[in-house]
Amino acid sequence: MPFATSPSDLPDRDAILVRSGLEFIEDMIAGRLPVPPIGRTLGFAPTEAARGRVVFEGAARFEAMNPMGGVHGGWYGAILDSCMGCAVMTELAQGELYTTLEFKVNITRALPLDLSVRATGLVQHRGRSTAVAMGELRGVEDGRVYATGSTTCLVMRPG
Repeated sequence: MPFATSPSDLPDRDAILVRSGLEFIEDMIAGRLPVPPIGRTLGFAPTEAARGRVVFEGAARFEAMNPMGGVHGGWYGAILDSCMGCAVMTELAQGELYTTLEFKVNITRALPLDLSVRATGLVQHRGRSTAVAMGELRGVEDGRVYATGSTTCLVMRPG
């Protein structure tokens, strides 16, 4: 799965709008479209997609540590925002886009560095102009919940 390495690698609006949201995510996972560079920077990527559900996998590395020696809360937020937002994207028809209006993260325990995790996003509601999803971050080996989240997204139909 290739990551984008420059702005020109990222799909333009037309490349997004000619696909359904599910097709877009599936094309990233299959390597037909590049994965956004934030995934390379933060150490996670999408691995599964179905209508209303997306899974990201990864691990927090040393670069994600805060000054107190723990994984920065922003890392939890980034992987959860990604899986929840992409889950919403899988519900979009061709010609629709979304953006996150708000998201919330509840960190339930400290995440050890380099622990393989799976973040699963599930759509709870898809309306005409908004969508709501929830997310859960679990350790792959230990099955423990490290954080949960929720998001509200705006659904747009440009042009």
